[in-house]
Parts: sequence; C-alpha cells; structure tokens
Amino acid sequence: MPGEVIDRPNPPPLPSHLPDYVSQLAVQLEKKPLSAQDRDAVRDFRRAACYIAAAMIFLRDNVLLDSDLSFDDIKPRLLGHWGTCPGLILVWAHLNLIIRNQDLDMLYVIGPGHGAPAALAALWLEGSLERFYPGEYARDEQGLRNLITRFSVPGGFPSHINAETPGAIHEGGELGYALAVSFGAVMDNPDLIVTCVVGDGEAESGPTATAWHAIKYLDPKESGAVLPILHVNGFKISERTIFGCMDDKEVIALFSGYGYQVCIVEDLDNIDDDLSSSLEWAVAEIQKIQGAARSGKPIVKPRWPMIVMRTPKGWTGPKAVDGQIIEGSFRSHQVPLPKAKSDKTQLADLKEWLSGYDIERLLPNGKPIDTILKTLPSKDGKKLGQVKVSYDPYKALKLPDWRPFAVSKGQDNSCMKITGKFLDKVFQENPSSIRLFSPDELESNKLDAVLDHTQRDFQWDEYSRANGGRVIEVLSEHCCQGFLQGYTLTGRTGIFPSYESFLGIVHTMMVQYSKFSKIARDVKWRGDLSSINYIETSTWTRQEHNGFSHQNPSFIGAVLNIKPSAARVYLPPDANCFLSTVHHCLRSKNYVNLIIGSKQPTSVYLSPDQADEHCRLGASIWHFASTPAPSSSTQSQTEAAPPHPGPDVVLVGIGVEVTFEVVKAAELLRSLCPELRVRVLNVTDLMVLLPESSGHPHALSDARFRELFTADAPVLFNYHGYPAELRGLLFGREGTARMAVRGYMEEGSTTTPFDMLLVNVVSRFDVARWAVGAGAERNDEVRGRVEELVGEVERMREGVKGYISREGKDPADLYNTPKF
Repeated sequence: MPGEVIDRPNPPPLPSHLPDYVSQLAVQLEKKPLSAQDRDAVRDFRRAACYIAAAMIFLRDNVLLDSDLSFDDIKPRLLGHWGTCPGLILVWAHLNLIIRNQDLDMLYVIGPGHGAPAALAALWLEGSLERFYPGEYARDEQGLRNLITRFSVPGGFPSHINAETPGAIHEGGELGYALAVSFGAVMDNPDLIVTCVVGDGEAESGPTATAWHAIKYLDPKESGAVLPILHVNGFKISERTIFGCMDDKEVIALFSGYGYQVCIVEDLDNIDDDLSSSLEWAVAEIQKIQGAARSGKPIVKPRWPMIVMRTPKGWTGPKAVDGQIIEGSFRSHQVPLPKAKSDKTQLADLKEWLSGYDIERLLPNGKPIDTILKTLPSKDGKKLGQVKVSYDPYKALKLPDWRPFAVSKGQDNSCMKITGKFLDKVFQENPSSIRLFSPDELESNKLDAVLDHTQRDFQWDEYSRANGGRVIEVLSEHCCQGFLQGYTLTGRTGIFPSYESFLGIVHTMMVQYSKFSKIARDVKWRGDLSSINYIETSTWTRQEHNGFSHQNPSFIGAVLNIKPSAARVYLPPDANCFLSTVHHCLRSKNYVNLIIGSKQPTSVYLSPDQADEHCRLGASIWHFASTPAPSSSTQSQTEAAPPHPGPDVVLVGIGVEVTFEVVKAAELLRSLCPELRVRVLNVTDLMVLLPESSGHPHALSDARFRELFTADAPVLFNYHGYPAELRGLLFGREGTARMAVRGYMEEGSTTTPFDMLLVNVVSRFDVARWAVGAGAERNDEVRGRVEELVGEVERMREGVKGYISREGKDPADLYNTPKF
C-alpha cells in the first residue's frame, strides 16, 4: 500500500485556532522525579522488554546475540507489529511500579491488540508466562528462546493478544472495543482499576468514540475505575491519525467536554518522571472520587482522570532504512526491516538495533537482572498477568425458581412482561453480580418490571445518579456489548436485550468475543465464565409499525456461524417456555445464548411443567393441535401418543408468531379438512436440528429425528429467520428433499402485523394451502378435494387481505386463542 510522504519523523500537528486559555483546562503537575534506583530499574525493564519484543518478530535462533547475526538466524516469515510496542512497554513498566508502591488491584487492557510482543515480553519478565506455562517459558535461556522463536509460528503465541495471554480480557484482533470492555470489567468491582491504552488509530473507531462517555455510567460507590491512556504515536498503517493531527488544545477541549481531567505526557527526555508523576496523580484522583462517593458525599459530575501520552511510533527502533524514515513514521507500524532475511544492509541494521538494548548486561544467560525484578509487585497475585479476576473469576448466580412467575396455559401473555418480573427477583437476589445493558429500549421491549426494585445507572442524570442501579441504558449497541463482555470476563453475568433488527450492529463484536471464549476453553488455566445472554425481541413480525428498516432477523445466522460448542439459539413458543429458557441460560456457562421472543401478548400453550419438559427436549410433538388426538385426556403435551396412523403432513413452528400461525393452520384444517392427518411440532432449541454427525451436544439422534419428523411424510418448517439458515442446519439429515422451509423473505413495510405474515408467506393460510397440496400426495380423500380446499383457503386469505386494505388494521378475531 503506498504510504504518505513525510519529510521528518514524528511531525507535530498543525496549530489550531482555539484560544490559548484552553490549555489551562489541562492538569499542570509538578513532576516528582523518580529515585535513581527506580529510574534505572524502569529503564532496564523497558530496554529488556523492547529487545525481547523486537527479537520475537525477527529471530529464529541466536536469541541472545551470542554470535554475529546471519540470515539463518532470521525467521522465514516476519510477522508482528513493532510500532506500538515501545509505548505499551513504557506503560507496563510504570504500572508495575505504582502497583508495587500502592498495592493496587489493577488490570491492563491493551487496545492495540497487535502489540502482543510487548505484552508477552513483559509477562515473561514478570514470571507470569512461567507460572501459567510451566516448563515452556521459564525465566532462563531456554524459556526465552522458546518465547522468541515460537512467536507467530504454528504452536506459538499469535501476533495479537488473545485468551492465551495471561492477564488479557480482550480479544485484540478487531479494534475499537478495549475501552468499553474495561468499563464493564470494573462495574461492581470496587477495588479494581483497569488501565486501558487506546491507540490513536483505534480511537478513530465508532465504538471507541462512544465508550469515552462510559464514565457517566460508573457509580464510584459500587464500582472500580478505568484509567484511559490515549497513546498518540501519530500514525496508522500508512497515514497519520486524527488525534496525531490534533494539537494539545484540541485534545484538551474535546476530553474536558467529555468529563475528563486531561494530563498530557510528552516530555521524551524525562518520560519516566513524567509518566510516573501522572500515574500517581491519576490514582489519587480516582481515590478522591471514590472516597467521596463511599462516604455518602458523591461528587456531582466528577472529572475522572485520563492521560494523553505522545511518544514516537516505533520508538528506539531503526531511525531510517534505505533512506526512508522509520522511527516516528508509519513505516515502523509492522516490520521495520522487512528484508532482514535476504538483505545484508538490513541484517546489519537489525544487529545494530538489537545490540543497542545492552542485553548482555540485562539478560545474562537469559535471566533478568535483579534491578528489573525490583520493579515488579512483590505479590504474584498483583502482577498484571496474574490477577485472579482476569482468569478465574466466575461467580454463580443465586437463581430463584421461575415457576412462581409462570402463567396458566390458555391465556395470552407477553414473554417479556413476565420475564421482566422474574429478572426483577434475580436482581434482588444478586445485588452485585448481574447487570442488564440495554440500548434505550427497555420499556419499549416491555421489560420495565426489572425497574421495580432497582434503577437505571446514569451518573450524570440527577434522577438516577448514586442509586446503584442494575440497568444501564445507552443508545450504543457497541457500548452495551463491550460492557457485557468486560462484566462477563471478570466473573459476573450480563443480559443484553435489544430490538431484533439492531443486534446485528454488534455482530463482529460477538464473533470476536466467541473467538476469545473458544481459545479460553482450550487454555487449562482459565476458569469457566457465565454465558453471554442476548434477548431479542421487537421482532420483524411485530415491527410493522416501524417499517422495513426494523425487520431483520439476521443475528440468528451470526450466532449459528460460531463454533457449535458455544452457539445456542432458542425460540421459545410462549411465555412459560421463555421463562424456563431464560432461567436455563442464566445458569449456563461458556455459551453465546440468543433467546428470541415476543413482547406482545401471545397464546400460552403449555403449563409450567409441560414448558420445562418441552424446553429440556428442545423439540416435541404438540398433540393438542395434531390429528388424531391422543385418546387419554390426561396425557402430557410432550409425551408420546398412543399408536395411530402416521401423519400425512408435519407442520413445524419455530418462533412465537410463526408457531401461532402453524397452530391456527392446524385449527383451520381440522374444521376444513378433518380427513387430513396433521402432526404439529414445535422446535424451541434450534440446535437440535443439526445432524447427529455435527457433534453438537443438542443435536437430535437420527432415531429421535425420525420419531418426531417421520421417515417419509412431507414437512413444512414455518421459521422465524431466514430460510437459508434453517436449510443449512438441516443439511446432512436424511430425507431433506421432502422438507420445505418458509421464513422471512425480506418483504415488509409499514403495514399490519398479519400483513407481514402474508407478504412473507408464513401465514396460517399459506401453511394450510401447503398442507393440503402436500397431504394430497398421501391421502386419497384429500386428493379428491384439493381444488375445492385450496380455493376455500384462498378465499379466506383474500378476504383478510381485503379487510386490511380497507380498514388499515387486522381483523380482531385473527388472534383468538386456537381451539381444538
């Protein structure tokens, strides 16, 4: 990619037109010089870590430079990102010092995730890699060799921070989420400080832009604090950054308006004194804000501390290569010497660079000298790679029984209304280990009962500040997802309810989280975590009033595409099933749970016990809607019926409204065509449809699948999502040629609820017409009446369409509870 032409390293921003007095908003510190001992120790740590980070990118041998470098010592593929590493290491060294001095509980979240060499080098120096990978990365020559030579090769650490990295709670591949994750981590963790470095490239992303406002949702009485460090090194891959082109006045004005006290660290000649003083000030400010809140005198709109750190990109690396500026430019972003494997000049430059770190003194025989070790916290559990909350934090919820919140079958009730009441009780039982993150849709989604015994947590609002609310509503799906991830990854449980159409905004965030979780499951030293839980409502079938933009069930497919070991998608058919499913999901661990339901009152088909059994099975025959009915009036809704002739057709509902249409179609067919043998099924756990060979633990056995869906009868799936998703799930099952799938077809507008079903061909009339046509192939009595029956169904369909067109609303009797 062509790069920008620059004429000098680390070019300063153009001056702004803001008045000079804006600078007075910045924090003016009297720098406290480090002791000579601490200054030397910090510098030694930085030099050693920078050497190791650089060596990880280049060296396959000769890791202590015991002999002259040769081409044979260089890796065949040079992978890694050098440019951000020196700044990340600088911060790490000083966090060690302040943790050691003040005995702090602290995590370090690194936004520039491709700065893994920096993190791994520091983790090796502090002994965390040795602890979690015994026998592989000891603090000796062999351990160092393993670290350097295995980096970014098969079997070694990858080039970005992931779940294999001790201390990490953030998947570092996709930029933009570090800050929101950090804020989620400190919620209800009152003693925890998360230092979060945000790269100035990452700071251009939309999720980060909103996450700066997360201080407004942090109650200092009950939660810890985030210390953001905006690392301005001026460049992205091949261009300058926005923040790198903003002068101090512009940066100060922006973040002061957001609610921060801004401290600028940029004295390169005295950078250790500058950063050390700034960190001490920041921690003192945090403690002042928290102390006031915890003494009952919370500060209104406290100005939280943040640091803006300006250091050159690729600092301490090669100044120039082949006549082009490297340090202080975009060319240091990844591999500063890309031809070191084949070009003698670049090999010589690499030798000069690496030799400049004085590793003979710092790492004799591959062991860090005592001055480096003296910078570290004395307690292992305080070291940045060994804080327990980062790797084994799980706290199970105390869950009440859901059955007292259930409703009688035969009623109409909203899944969301009764779930809100259940969650209200869950919040009461777990006052500091569960939160709900919602993008300003809580009441619209009819979950407002959760506010009966708690409040919204919005610290800048006089009506909700300092009340310890369990609910955070912010109109940013990215922030909700980031808070959810940080909260979950530090041991608690979160719920993210949303309009169905807008969960797709966090699609890639969810995927990144699932990647972190997938790797974490393979890492022996990481403990379990609560599942992350999405409640998807205001679905396309009932978004007729908001129009086409609000009609989008695509998040189902996003979850289906992640690893089967993590993916769980539930479409409970009624309020009792929804309650049972939510209870199950809140108990579950290590999954991505997506639960889809209706906020509008809908039919309740099953009693609490029947609902629990149905949800346990994942799919079952609904005998009350099937023909012929079981002979015993006491028979369960889900137990096997007495032997009787097999069905002519199998009608399957998956999703609240489309299941209602299946049941109404069965009701219609029973009166219109009683000779047609209909079996009605409901699938509440989408994953049961996967073939047994998929390995998914919920997949029905082939025998059970045939028992439910028969071996040869035509099957129609009336599905809430996109038909292609369901066809993909069924791929690999026997006899799919006899199976038809109907679902959302990207048809919609501002119309009526029933018209949405009509235009997507999932209404009762569409289901009944299909059943007549398919059943005629197996039932002689029906075959003789096909034309008559189809004509009658079409007449009914057209009658309803005409009514909707004339009156602008649905006929009232369309939503009557089915009767058999």
